[in-house]
Amino acid sequence: MQRYREDKIDRVRELAMQVLQKIHVESVYANVALAQTLRDTVLAERDRRFLTELVYGVTKAGESLDYMIGQYVADIRKVQPAIRELLRLGFYQIFVMDRVPPSAACNTAVELAKKHGRRGADSFVNGVLRAALRAPERAVLPTGRDARALALRSWHPAWMVERWMRAYGYERTEALCLCNNTSAPLSVRVNTLRTNRSALMEQFAVAGAEARASRWVPDGIVLHAHGALDDLPPLRAGLAQVQDESSMLVAHVLGAEPGMTVIDACAAPGGKTTHIAQRMENRGCILAFDIYEEKIRRIEQNARRLGISIIEAEMRDAREIGAAYEAMADRVLVDAPCSGLGVLRRKPDARWKKSVSDRKTLPPIQRAILWSAARAVKSGGVLVYSTCTMEECENAAVVQDFLRAHPHFTLEQTGAFLPEQKTAEPMVQIMPETDEPDGFFIARMRRT
Repeated sequence: MQRYREDKIDRVRELAMQVLQKIHVESVYANVALAQTLRDTVLAERDRRFLTELVYGVTKAGESLDYMIGQYVADIRKVQPAIRELLRLGFYQIFVMDRVPPSAACNTAVELAKKHGRRGADSFVNGVLRAALRAPERAVLPTGRDARALALRSWHPAWMVERWMRAYGYERTEALCLCNNTSAPLSVRVNTLRTNRSALMEQFAVAGAEARASRWVPDGIVLHAHGALDDLPPLRAGLAQVQDESSMLVAHVLGAEPGMTVIDACAAPGGKTTHIAQRMENRGCILAFDIYEEKIRRIEQNARRLGISIIEAEMRDAREIGAAYEAMADRVLVDAPCSGLGVLRRKPDARWKKSVSDRKTLPPIQRAILWSAARAVKSGGVLVYSTCTMEECENAAVVQDFLRAHPHFTLEQTGAFLPEQKTAEPMVQIMPETDEPDGFFIARMRRT
């Protein structure tokens, strides 16, 4: 006998529960799991936004939600996965969201527990959520300026907060954590092979998006109130490419010119590669490498959509580039695999997938790629090293080690090559909590 009534099932909350199970049980990336569900389900725009907020909010809150639930449940790890997600959704709506009546959060969770849980699951969910409503003080996160308290309050792993506090101090770390919980601005790069920024901004306005010119790059646009990206005609027509402003800085710093030979050592998914091609006016040659066939296809797809023909994409380990292309390139870009701590706003589950061991495992890989790629630079050519993190051991330390081992390379004043906001910095570090774009590092070196 069916224990629930289908007409009482809240479809959006049920979808959120199912997406969260894919994220936490099947280890599917949050953006991938949510995007698939949004593509496969017809929802009103209001429901799409609510589903996105539930999924991304619960995912970001992570261990902090489990800490709160743990004040009412002995061991959440022993709870059935579907019921665990319902509790997380319930606590997020009750304690974080201010637009959801607590009764609605509780009642919808109980009804879903009848459908998706074992016998008695609905009573368990009801008991836990009602207890939280009766005694909300038990769920209050700890105060204090220690790393664990800040980590819980700001929805970050304690080890990450501890590291940042050692590097930046408490106030700046708190600001960085709070920034990571905001929505990152959506920026796009103008496809200058087909249009210009003014014309493209007019087209976005016609499509109902609010657009403003980037203050960081002359070919960037920041979009607000844009709706579904798949529905924006300028993107479908290949007039623009989604790319963060700090990422767009790299092609400008690289300074490739028409007719040059360029190597992009770690190219996928091709945002920087296609930007370099635009800066070269689609004249010359760009060799773009990655180790995964699917990512090579993405580079090729992006190039076709944007009308770019000078990119030759190939599967190759970046650590082999030097031996295969000795002194062949005018410009070489190493956008190295990194911890990605500068883009946590864009990847709600990333903070929980990172490891304290990354600082030991990543720098040797980054050095190996940089050492190899440097061999491909011609005399007088330029080598650019970039990452989307703020970790010194992955950034300045790697560059300094490289320069000590390669005296025929000199570090140029990287900040002088920024297109709009030039600085005197030898190496550029963008910080998301102060600069607005994603956290990013760029260093420009020249072979003498």
